[in-house]
Amino acid sequence: MPLPHVLLSAAVSLDGYLDDTGPERLLLSGPADFDRVDEVRARADAILVGAGTIRADNPRLLVNSAERRAARVAAGKTEYPLKVAVSGGGELDPAARFWHTGGEKVLLTTDDGARRARELGIGADVVALGPELDWHAALEYLHDRRGVRRLMVEGGGTVHSQLLQRELADELQLVLAPLLVGDPAAPRLFGPGAYQGGRLALVGTRRIEDVVLMRYRPTAPGTGERVAPADRYWLEVACELAGLCPPSQTAFSVGAVVVAADGSELARGYSREGGDPVVHAEEAALAKTDPSDARLAGATVYSSLEPCARRASRPAPCARLILDAGVRRVVTAWREPDTFVAGADGSGVLAAQGATVVVLPEYEEAAKAPNRHLER
Repeated sequence: MPLPHVLLSAAVSLDGYLDDTGPERLLLSGPADFDRVDEVRARADAILVGAGTIRADNPRLLVNSAERRAARVAAGKTEYPLKVAVSGGGELDPAARFWHTGGEKVLLTTDDGARRARELGIGADVVALGPELDWHAALEYLHDRRGVRRLMVEGGGTVHSQLLQRELADELQLVLAPLLVGDPAAPRLFGPGAYQGGRLALVGTRRIEDVVLMRYRPTAPGTGERVAPADRYWLEVACELAGLCPPSQTAFSVGAVVVAADGSELARGYSREGGDPVVHAEEAALAKTDPSDARLAGATVYSSLEPCARRASRPAPCARLILDAGVRRVVTAWREPDTFVAGADGSGVLAAQGATVVVLPEYEEAAKAPNRHLER
């Protein structure tokens, strides 16, 4: 089931602290970065924080720029993003600024927490998720019931840690400030626990006054039918690769990436790469791998279009090439239409040989974009 794109946003000291233990909030960045955060908020459908952040910081979590609020309204959105608080026990101050500023608010909590929040008169739509706080259920609720497609998470460290540990975070935007806190009693960004595997991909850096913004995406694929945030990242990469294809009136433009279980990229390719007028994306990518590489057995192939089951230009279709390479997991955005081959069913060919095929239809439009000329 689709979930929102979950963006974790935080600023930390050089030694990894979110704050010190003083009575006032430690300012880790300056006006330019605050304005950047305001811009990120304006692009979000919802902003989420945990109960600890509300208690410690008493935040308002507003889009401060009138121009950005006006742009949201002009685009058919609410003036402010939905504000979301998460609390297991519902023990929150009803006078906190969070409840009395901005637009609509929702509190996601447990059955017991909902009863307590209603007793306290919390000024929000109180939603009980069950006897325990279930992050997956929380994100499903926000996506399905509130229409949240892009969720910005602003803390605190416990919330960030839990979302990463449960493989529910799609992106980390981390600002590194030139400060040292050095107090073991101060709050840190990440706590102990079992985190999702693999190295994160550094997808962007930017200097902002005296701080540095770093953007990371998870890279370790899911397993079987379980979709991990990295599956969305790599499928986005495949869709971007499709945009590099030389246009053709007789073939689709497709991008593909082969990724090992630990998140290492083994190869990438795209249709008609290198001037070959008939090479397919998966074929181009797999040709760059070492057939003896043991990592292929646990790898995932990401393809913007379902791998072909039949083709006239080469003896082996891409579904067969994937199976022959030993790969048993494929993630795609778009099932092959009958434009060139009637009844194409690469997924069926793969599944019949024990491979898992995961389709993420939310990326179908991105996969179709470089093929719009074929619809005329």
